[in-house]
Amino acid sequence: MNDKLKLMAPSIPPLPPVLTRWLMVGEGAGERPGKRERTRLQLVQAAIQVFSARGVAGATIQEIAEVASMTTGTVYNHFATKEAVLQEVALVLARTLCERIAQSYPQVKEGAERMAIGQRRYIWLAEQSPQWALMLLDVSAATPLLLQGVLKYALADLRLGVKQKSFKVTSEEAAMDMINGAGAQAMLRVAMGQAPPDHGVAVATLVLRGLGVPPDEAAAVARRPLPPFPEEAPSAEAVPASGRKAARARG
Repeated sequence: MNDKLKLMAPSIPPLPPVLTRWLMVGEGAGERPGKRERTRLQLVQAAIQVFSARGVAGATIQEIAEVASMTTGTVYNHFATKEAVLQEVALVLARTLCERIAQSYPQVKEGAERMAIGQRRYIWLAEQSPQWALMLLDVSAATPLLLQGVLKYALADLRLGVKQKSFKVTSEEAAMDMINGAGAQAMLRVAMGQAPPDHGVAVATLVLRGLGVPPDEAAAVARRPLPPFPEEAPSAEAVPASGRKAARARG
């Protein structure tokens, strides 16, 4: 393995435990994946590690193979190009990590509060695991698949807030650009250590105001305590095959 990558890869911090547990599935849950699936998802995990250390643009198929302790030929047996690896990584992240964040507040019925929680959770991830946040931003910039997986939840919350008359927007597309842009920029600043304390609350407040919520109400909603993540991990059936393998690889 490249000596620089050797030094960088072990420094990647773990995800917060409540997110790691979502990616972990007990040994007795469901059927074990076959050899081809295990290999394919081991390569996905290696790619996540390389993308975190190198960035998507700087990563190579050879480095992914080295981190996975496989040959480049094995990588090409599963993925024709680095772009194909990238797309699979985006799908795994959207189906597991991003879904876990989005599904941590199903009991919240107000679109405005759901929007604030979504903004704050991703900024919280940047606080807890900066390198993971930077990798997510890098992958989302390189392929639309990850962003599509994330924004479908924000869009649902936006439409709920409009239906409840909490939000007043003249353009759904412009509103989504504001929501995505504010969240991504805030994640970047927090991950780089450039944001002040309680940046998540401040950003969520301004997003709500931008969606038409009165200033005092926006501030009050954004300050509400974040709901805790459910403790239980999903069953094997609840997690896509790629997510199951990614979990085992991280374990």
